[in-house]
Amino acid sequence: MTAELHLLSWLSPAFPIGAYAYSHGLEWAIEAGDISDEPTALAWLRDLLHHGTGRADAILVRHALQATADPVALDSLAELALALTPARERRAETQDQGAAFALAAAPWGDIRAAPYPIAFGALAGRHGIAAPLAVAGYLQAFTANLISAAVRLIPLGQTAGLRLLAALQPDTIAVATATASATLDDLGGCAFRSDIAAMRHETQYTRLFRS
Repeated sequence: MTAELHLLSWLSPAFPIGAYAYSHGLEWAIEAGDISDEPTALAWLRDLLHHGTGRADAILVRHALQATADPVALDSLAELALALTPARERRAETQDQGAAFALAAAPWGDIRAAPYPIAFGALAGRHGIAAPLAVAGYLQAFTANLISAAVRLIPLGQTAGLRLLAALQPDTIAVATATASATLDDLGGCAFRSDIAAMRHETQYTRLFRS
């Protein structure tokens, strides 16, 4: 059960990576009217998992996990992860959370600061955590954080937030499974409205979140 306990610790909402401060563009999408209730939040998050950051991060986590003993490969993955970010705030989001993760995870071993999926994948690989479990856990935490933001911003009730989390678990498993054999050439996405939301959030007048 060691791997499971590690993941429960690292992916807990209480693990101090500052994820609560980022909405991943949801704040602008809600102000723009793209997301206004539980069904529209579900559709947005489902697309993010299958066609946006969720899928891309799943691939990056897998490759970082495999390259855990190769610093050169990890540096290359870090550069690629940053190159994939479509906006300044999205870049800061993955850099800041990755740096905070590396600092907070020090009791489990020193890792260099890197974009969040790279830092997480590298540490998971060091501890021999199976890729399917690491990726599924990462995606679940990613989704749960965005649901938490949606609950506060739309607003939704806690019960609606839990319904969203339950409804998206099959998608989490599907993305984790579908990326099992993905190469770096498979990176990419088509969640363009989410990318626009990240860009527009930079100049949004009233903001509670950093992205």
